Amino acid sequence: MEIPAKQRLLVIDDEESLRQMLSLLLKRQGYRVDTAVNGSEGLSLATKGLYDFILCDIKMPVMDGIDFLKGAREAGVTGTIIMMSAYGAVETAIDCMKEGAYDYISKPFNPDEILLVLKKAEERERLKDENRQLREELIGSYCFQNIISGNPRMMEIFTLIRKVCDYKTTVLILGESGTGKELIAKAIHYNSNRCGAPFIPLNCGAIPENLLESELFGHTKGAFTDATVDKAGLFELANGGTLFLDEMGEMSFPLQVKLLRVLQEGEIRRVGASTSRKIDVRVISATSKVLSREVADGRFRGDLFYRLNVFTIDLPPLRERMEDVPLLIEHFVAKHAAKLGIRPPRLTPAAMKCLMAYSWPGNVRELENCIERGLVLSEGTIDDDSLPDIIRGRGPGGFSDEIPADCLSLKVAEEMIERRLIRKALEQTKGNRTHAARILEISHRSLLYKLKEYSIE
Repeated sequence: MEIPAKQRLLVIDDEESLRQMLSLLLKRQGYRVDTAVNGSEGLSLATKGLYDFILCDIKMPVMDGIDFLKGAREAGVTGTIIMMSAYGAVETAIDCMKEGAYDYISKPFNPDEILLVLKKAEERERLKDENRQLREELIGSYCFQNIISGNPRMMEIFTLIRKVCDYKTTVLILGESGTGKELIAKAIHYNSNRCGAPFIPLNCGAIPENLLESELFGHTKGAFTDATVDKAGLFELANGGTLFLDEMGEMSFPLQVKLLRVLQEGEIRRVGASTSRKIDVRVISATSKVLSREVADGRFRGDLFYRLNVFTIDLPPLRERMEDVPLLIEHFVAKHAAKLGIRPPRLTPAAMKCLMAYSWPGNVRELENCIERGLVLSEGTIDDDSLPDIIRGRGPGGFSDEIPADCLSLKVAEEMIERRLIRKALEQTKGNRTHAARILEISHRSLLYKLKEYSIE
């Protein structure tokens, strides 16, 4: 059997003759072999060294094979583990598989049997590596400055970003909370010729109105009671770079007037100062509000809106790009597993089904929080029990549980309920759209339109 490179292999068995026999056999095949006399010694070696394969006996003193498997899993041992035992039993084999063993061999065995099992294990690892590489390439293909998507509308947005990034043009980003508006702003900045200068974000709704002016424009010593020293504002700190104003719709009318002057004149005046300072700052603003409606209702200045609305990017909510959910899950699992210092767990089909059936009113932010929670609760696998009740459709209030407490939009609420009812009807009719339309009391044509609108397969 041809070994592509010298792979490391660990043999754990309390029988010295068997250890020697396997060591000689496998070294002749090109493996680098270490041995251990029991599970405890084997676990110590496995956690220190990087072994591609581990052959481990089940019945041993000090620590047996089952306890070794449990310890190896807890320690994050990555090698493929193959169990050996003279006490062959189906129940024992099943227990080993449950604890993470790849295969099971009954003693006595001939050399060809060992080599065949190792060859199969190598092939499996090769396929896993290829799949991992393909997933990384897939993520790379659909990732633009940490924005992961394969959705056509998002691809159009990526094209818009590339076209506008090098100009000082004011950009307005629209979208529901959690859709990634700051990520879009960062993508514009870090792909522009301003990328070497500061990117400074500010949430206009998070700072009290009486402090926001000083935060933006700075102040001079003595301008007000607590102004003990001169202070530069965020516009000055962002000079040459980008200032990202999130939740723009929360800004007061007086500040809107001053911001309009900055955008028109390219200069700011600190609170308490008598002179202005020239600045070179690109302003990107964002809001989850419909600013045109805010203008019509008299809550936002029309002149500022038209000055901000030079180049608009409208982000679709996650429920309108459900094909991105598996990509985002893959990304968030890897990200938070690394942060938590654990191996990335596997998602069960039941968990994936729940995640794909949910309408994600909190958008990408809610999905990320859900995955992080799943990783904390998982023990090597994220199943549907690791997910919040609301995502499993088990909330005490039925459909209304999917609607956030702060949601007052009839349109958003209606969409969430429609999605849930359509999915339930399709499940009940096993995908028969004609019967589902009849249950929903709508025409077949209307159902087809809604399936396309909501991206429901």
